[in-house]
Amino acid sequence: EVQLVESGGGLVQAGGSLRLSCAASGFTFDDYAIGWFRQAPGKEREGVSCISSSDGSTYYGDSAKGRFTMSRDNAKNTVYLQMNSLKPGDTAVYYCGAGSSCEAPSSYGQGTQVTVSS
Repeated sequence: EVQLVESGGGLVQAGGSLRLSCAASGFTFDDYAIGWFRQAPGKEREGVSCISSSDGSTYYGDSAKGRFTMSRDNAKNTVYLQMNSLKPGDTAVYYCGAGSSCEAPSSYGQGTQVTVSS
């Protein structure tokens, strides 16, 4: 059973930083695409960043480019999202998702709340 457990969310002022973690289990880590997604109140879930299973490339959504960095620790089956220069518009529940491709995750974690105050 695929399990994804996010942590690291919280309340931060605009311009601050947070690092999210996602601990994965129940699947072969290298065989899955794994990424970060977020959903703000009243909005659809959107992709933030993702590491492809096919070539290991990391992709970023427009909102994340230049501010967020995704990394992985294969020894710990964990991925991270370093978020810098946070803006109130980044306020959302952040989810870790995994699946056969970045475009179609088949499993999500429970999410972690990120709130950025102005």
